[in-house]
Amino acid sequence: MPAERLKPEGPGTAEPAASGLTPEEAFDALYAQAAPDLVHQTFLLTGRRALSREAVERAFQQAWQRWPEVAVDADPVGWVRAAAYEYALSPWHRLRRAHKHPDAPPAEAGRRGQELLSALLELPPPYRRTVLLYDGLGLDLPDTAAETEASTPAAANRLLHARTVLGRKDPDLAEPEELHRRLNALVAEEPVADLPAARAVRTGSEHRTRTWTRAVVGVTAVLIAMTGFTAVTAPTRYVPVNAPGETVNGVPVRGGPEKLRPEDVELRDRLRSEPNPGPERLIPVAG
Repeated sequence: MPAERLKPEGPGTAEPAASGLTPEEAFDALYAQAAPDLVHQTFLLTGRRALSREAVERAFQQAWQRWPEVAVDADPVGWVRAAAYEYALSPWHRLRRAHKHPDAPPAEAGRRGQELLSALLELPPPYRRTVLLYDGLGLDLPDTAAETEASTPAAANRLLHARTVLGRKDPDLAEPEELHRRLNALVAEEPVADLPAARAVRTGSEHRTRTWTRAVVGVTAVLIAMTGFTAVTAPTRYVPVNAPGETVNGVPVRGGPEKLRPEDVELRDRLRSEPNPGPERLIPVAG
């Protein structure tokens, strides 16, 4: 199975629609053509067979939900491939016990293929994806950068770094031609995957869409009900709340002047009752 077959050209992908196929028939044809290869490619990215099948199935469900867009895309296989890779490389899968550890490499890959697969899985996911697309599937650098949502210089740097790391694992892989040959051979191996039927994928996609629609409608209805209840029961004016007094312990004694003595009180009353702003006020009177 040559790697070039995994990325059909634009006119070829539009042929099912032009030949008068129904959307279901066109989807089923795309699924039969691309799904097994995508499962095999996703396994090379993740090393997990169950996750690879799940990622491809989820990607085709998304494709069926957006089939009017996918059907007219210049590269429908690339559309599904990007969705499958994105789902498979999500960091959330590390929290799932079933996908915590990679599966054993397939025996049919041979010793060198198993070593290359193990070395690939040690690369960071963006670098792993870049080298698979460029050296494995034969995409050019701009297309690789676009599919990995990176700039062309960033994709080139990832590719060079990945080749350097793989070359340290196996000196033969330091040569781009040898890496391309061995990775291309690993990609072109006959994929073995127990996939659900295309009709089951379409049915699952429709069921998922209905479930999400009902969930959104339910949440919207709850929000509307809560908003209405709040509007009915909310007070129309502000009502201040008088908190009851409580005993407070640990507060220091209030500071201030000492209590006046009787002679101080007499002097104060005399000053208040006999105001005299002149200088005489400052002359003491003998008692």
